[in-house]
Amino acid sequence: MSGILAGKRILVTGVLTEGSIAFHAAKIAQEEGAEVVLTGFGRLTLVQRIAKRLPKEAPVIELDVTNQEHLDSLAEKIGEHLGEGAGLDGIVHSIAFGPQGAFNFLEASWEDVGTAVQVSAYSLKSLTTACLPLMTRGGSVVGLTFDAQIAWPKYDWMGVAKAALESTNRYLARDLGGRNVRCNLVSAGPIKSMAAKSIPGFEELADVWNHRAPIGWDLTDPDPAGRGVVGLLSDFFPKTTGEIVHVDGGVHMMGA
Repeated sequence: MSGILAGKRILVTGVLTEGSIAFHAAKIAQEEGAEVVLTGFGRLTLVQRIAKRLPKEAPVIELDVTNQEHLDSLAEKIGEHLGEGAGLDGIVHSIAFGPQGAFNFLEASWEDVGTAVQVSAYSLKSLTTACLPLMTRGGSVVGLTFDAQIAWPKYDWMGVAKAALESTNRYLARDLGGRNVRCNLVSAGPIKSMAAKSIPGFEELADVWNHRAPIGWDLTDPDPAGRGVVGLLSDFFPKTTGEIVHVDGGVHMMGA
């Protein structure tokens, strides 16, 4: 099969519905020639059902990024699906979670904040290092963020967690460059996904895009962000690392 990911093997986390950026990244990756393995947390049967809607059904591995046993066995489980000695060429990190308390900045407990930071930021490091034994030829790690340069309305400690994610990406890029592993993020505009429904005041936050995206933005279309992810997974950015690529209709450049 031809395509910009021909022959590559990619791990994609965070697929939950067909409306997720991760699903579109997995779909486009397959269309571009990649072999894809998915991970799921909690609702494995749902992820397995969604996996059947990809161009080619992808295997699903259970992964809780806060569970060290899951992380320790991840490389072995990926190898079972890809074949012995196959290796891994790319990782898509699409994992984020904040308890409801994390969306109240002044009243949030450390327990809620700590959970948001561990799941949404530290997991980029823990997921990547868990997969490193399979990335002997180098590769590309691509995460998804939501622009942390701004104090968004209602986003509160999840915004702080995204800032931690962006910093984590830079340090990973620094430490893994010698292994020829590139680490980058796609900063996507808001998408009406299942995850968005858990953000109090999401509509108020998303309304910014209705007025300020120079090139326009469709809250129901994850495809542009998915294409950004696949582009960074490819070899078309061989010396790009520690970067944040904005796929947000241009809102990030508009200022206050």
